[in-house]
Amino acid sequence: MQLSSLILTETDHWIALNKPSGLLSVPDRMGKEPSLKMMLREKYGNIFVVHRLDRETSGVILFAKDESTHQELNRQFEERKTEKIYQGLVLGTPADEAGSITTPIAVHPAEDGRMMTHAKGKPSHTDYRVLEVLRPYSWMQFNIHTGRTHQIRVHMQVLGHSIVCDTLYGDGKPVLVSSLRKKFKLAKSAEEERPILGRLALHAQRLCFFDHEEKEQCIEAPLPKDLTATLSQLRKGQSKR
Repeated sequence: MQLSSLILTETDHWIALNKPSGLLSVPDRMGKEPSLKMMLREKYGNIFVVHRLDRETSGVILFAKDESTHQELNRQFEERKTEKIYQGLVLGTPADEAGSITTPIAVHPAEDGRMMTHAKGKPSHTDYRVLEVLRPYSWMQFNIHTGRTHQIRVHMQVLGHSIVCDTLYGDGKPVLVSSLRKKFKLAKSAEEERPILGRLALHAQRLCFFDHEEKEQCIEAPLPKDLTATLSQLRKGQSKR
């Protein structure tokens, strides 16, 4: 994987990339798997983490190139002066076309790597909107005002419409073309059907922040091929209903 193919926008002070699903944002505890931070350090030397995306989430991620930029961007994230827009595919369709979820989120005491809702958790705020009903799923947009671990995933579980392919907070089932087409036939050369989507259906679509000249920067990441292909198949299925 070439780092240059992931760069969305770059200045002397920061760099925004389109993280592919499956790639770590930062090294894990073992430090053996590749990560965006490791790739950036090989090219730039010092690099500073501003925020993170889950391994399976794709989309816009921002890194600072110097300490002062890092501090300023961290302040904007902490003071909620950034705009963070995600898009994702969920199971079913929420009763309300749009709404807000403000249930606090805390670390799960018994399950490592998992979060949960709890009255004594950290304040968490997610606005959501249904963009398109694609039965048996819905394509949605999320605006997160806080940045809790797994926030959208936990809040959609609370709403009863988990993110598609979410193994922690949903059923984890992949999207198969056979489930969308009545006349689907498996190719003779194939032993089993390959999922059209087998990873968490969540994408960080847009990030807005202010640069060192106090000019607003809005960076957008195009949808990856697996999500665009899935949406295309779902839309074809809707037209045949």
